[in-house]
Amino acid sequence: MKKIIINTISIFILLLMVNCSKDDFSFGSLLAPTNLKVEVELVGKTADLPNGDGSGKVKFTATANDAISYKFVFPDGTTTNVPSGIFEKTFTKVGVQSYTVIVIASGKGGVLTNSTVEVTVVSNFEDEEAIQFLTGGTTKKWYVSASELGHLGVGQNDGDATKNYFANYYQAKVFEKALPLGAPTSCFYDNVLTFSLDGDVMKFKLDNGGSTFFNAAFLSVGGGSGSGDACLSYDTGGLKTVVLSPSESVVMGNPNRLTQTRGTTMNFSDGGFMGYYVGQSSYEILSITDNRMFVRFVQGNNPGLAWYMIFTTTKPVQTVAVDYTTLKFSDEFDTDGAPDPTKWSYDLGAGGWGNDEKQNYTSSATNVIVQGGSLKITAKKEGTGYTSSRLKSQDKYEFKYGKIEVRAKLPTGGGTWPAIWMLGADIDTNAWPACGEIDIMEHKGNEPYVVYGTFHYPGRSGADADGNKVPISNAATEFHVYKAIWSPTSIKILVDDTVVHSIVNNNTIPFNKDFFLLFNVAMGGSFGGVIDPAFTQSSLEIDYVRVYQ
Repeated sequence: MKKIIINTISIFILLLMVNCSKDDFSFGSLLAPTNLKVEVELVGKTADLPNGDGSGKVKFTATANDAISYKFVFPDGTTTNVPSGIFEKTFTKVGVQSYTVIVIASGKGGVLTNSTVEVTVVSNFEDEEAIQFLTGGTTKKWYVSASELGHLGVGQNDGDATKNYFANYYQAKVFEKALPLGAPTSCFYDNVLTFSLDGDVMKFKLDNGGSTFFNAAFLSVGGGSGSGDACLSYDTGGLKTVVLSPSESVVMGNPNRLTQTRGTTMNFSDGGFMGYYVGQSSYEILSITDNRMFVRFVQGNNPGLAWYMIFTTTKPVQTVAVDYTTLKFSDEFDTDGAPDPTKWSYDLGAGGWGNDEKQNYTSSATNVIVQGGSLKITAKKEGTGYTSSRLKSQDKYEFKYGKIEVRAKLPTGGGTWPAIWMLGADIDTNAWPACGEIDIMEHKGNEPYVVYGTFHYPGRSGADADGNKVPISNAATEFHVYKAIWSPTSIKILVDDTVVHSIVNNNTIPFNKDFFLLFNVAMGGSFGGVIDPAFTQSSLEIDYVRVYQ
C-alpha cells in the first residue's frame, strides 16, 4: 500500500464580542481526530490483477479516534461526505491511472485532520457500439434535433427515481430557439457536431461559425451579460479527444435504469461541449441509434440541474407545419357490444404471425368488446395457450397522410405486447416490409416504463427497424394519447406531446400511399419476450381513435 501522509490542521475559533452584548457562547470541547487511517481495497484485485478487475472501483475505509464524519475529495473535483467513513468510488478514466485522494476526518467543534492517499487502479470500460453509432466507423455529423419537442430541456438532478431521468422542468418547443421563419436561425441550430476516429482514438469538433449559444448563467464566459440565453462570439477550441466511461449519474441508482440510460458517458478534453454552454464537458448517453442521440448533462455551477439534448444525423429544416384539423374518421366506442362492423374486421387464427407469438386471435366477446365507453382487447390464458384479438380497418377505411390520435391505456403482465399501428393497404400484392409499417405505439409488459415508436421498410425492418423509445411511468394505469403526424415530407410519432421518433418522408420509402389501422395484443414472441407463468389476463383499452386530414 502507498504511504499515507497525515497532517493535522488545528482550527482556532475566534469569539467576537459585540458592543453592549452579554451573550455567552459555548462550543463544547474541541477534539481533533487522531490516528486517522485509510484502508484502500481495489475491487477484484488478485495476484494476476494487481490494479483491480477493470471496473475502476475502489473501496475506501477511513477510521480515526474522536471523528464524527469523513469527507473524501477526489481529483475529478467531486467530494463526498460519509459519516461511516466507508465509500466506494468508480474511477472512470480508461487504462491504468494513479489518483491522489484526500480524506478529511471531522471532530467536535469542526476540528479537522486529513490524510492523502495515492491509488493506482485500472478501468477497462468499452462501448464499441456507441463509438460505431457516433462515428459511423469513420466520421459522422450530428445536428440539434430542432424539429422535436424537448430537443433542449432541463430537470432535477437528485435521487428521485420517478423524475430524475427526463426534463421535467422544461422542454423546448419545436424550433423554439430559432429566429422567425425566413430569417437566419439561432447559432444553436447551426451547430455541426462531428465525431470521427483517428486510429483507436475518438475525436470531436464543434463547428458553430464562431457563435456559441450560452446559458444565461454563463454569459460572462463569452464576454456577455444579461438575463437570458444568448449567442456570443466564442472560440470552441478546435479538435477534442472523447473518452467513454461508465455513467455515475443519479439515474444509475434508479431501479429502472436499464430502460432510462445506456450507462455510458462521453468525456470531452479541453473544455469541449456539445453546442449549449453550461460549463460541462461530460455527457451521459441516455439512448443512441444510427440517426438519433439523447444525452443528459449536469449544469457546471448548479449540480441540482440536469440538462437534456436530442441530436439527429439529418439537419432539421424549419418549415411551415402541416396542420391536419378536419376530422375524417373516428370511433368513440360509445355503443356497447361488438366493434362496429362497418369500420372494423379481424385477423383470426394462430401461427406466430411471423414473430413466434403465442396467442390465437379470435373475434370472441371474451377477447374483444366495446364496453363502458372503451374498446377492450383482452389477452387471456386459455389452458396451456393464450387467446387475444386483432382489429383492422383494412378495406373499411384506408387513407394517405393525416394526424392519427388514439387515446389508450395499456395492459400489464410479462409477455404482453400491445400495439397501435398501420400497414400499407397494398400488403396483399406488395409483401412486408415493402408495403411499409408504422408502429404508433408498441409496449412490452416485461419493460413497462417505456413505449416504442417504429418504422419498418425495405432495409430497415424487423430487428433493424427505424425506431426509438421514450420513458413513460404510468402507461397501464392512465390513458395517454398515442399519435402520428404523417405528411409527404415527414412522419412523427408521439405520446401525448412528446416525440418518440420521427423520419424524413420521401419517395425512397413506402409511406406515400394508403394505409390502414390495426389494434392488437400479442403474447410473447420476438418482441414481447418471456410470458409470466402467473399471467391470467389483461386488456388494452382504447377510448377513441380519430383521423384528421
